[in-house]
Amino acid sequence: MINYKCGCQVTDAVIFDMDGVIVDSEMLYLNLRWQFAREKNPEVTLEELYPTVGRSSEGSWSLVAEAVHNGMTWQELLAEYRKTVVCTYASIDFASVFRREIPGVLESLKQRGIRLALASSNGLSIVEKILTDNGIRPYFEVVVSGESFRRSKPDPEIYLHTASCLGVEPQRCLVAEDSTAGITAAHLAGMRVAAVVDDRFGFDRSLADYEVKQISDILQLVEGKTDEKTGGQDK
Repeated sequence: MINYKCGCQVTDAVIFDMDGVIVDSEMLYLNLRWQFAREKNPEVTLEELYPTVGRSSEGSWSLVAEAVHNGMTWQELLAEYRKTVVCTYASIDFASVFRREIPGVLESLKQRGIRLALASSNGLSIVEKILTDNGIRPYFEVVVSGESFRRSKPDPEIYLHTASCLGVEPQRCLVAEDSTAGITAAHLAGMRVAAVVDDRFGFDRSLADYEVKQISDILQLVEGKTDEKTGGQDK
């Protein structure tokens, strides 16, 4: 079921986020942060770190620093995490959290002439690994990593850059996102946003144009199937 906040418009390209959209990896990363934090302070609970999901690096790691409370700055904690934990990402079985509906959705979009891109805050090597391991890399004309930018989501730069690489105007792009930071970034870029509903982490979806329960619902948005009523829902 789709929650429509606006009518569908012409879509030339769909830009996907990676984590939480193509792979249901948010809980996986959260557990890694929790394990790291507990090494600094065994009293840190998993629940304390839930608000770190889907934020910018500064936003997430400021909360980690507050929870750990060992005198280290968020920058110091993040630097150590990247050195000791991020390097282990290559060994993660991302196929186990891959959304099985994704290949069919990508194939349908491709057949309709929709151009496809991916814009992820994750490192490029991990992004390429996930796409390749799950057999969907050939679908994406453009793949962009947040490591190429000074400012991460919610800054819109990554989405504006992706649209520029595609040669598509921002207003003719539809973005599939899940987190508050990602939704905000796409909105500020002037793109329409389809928010994948995930109520585990308290994401703010108020800036999204649509809310989708499953990725395949995006196909209806591209087709232009809408009731044209703000806040309406399909039946």
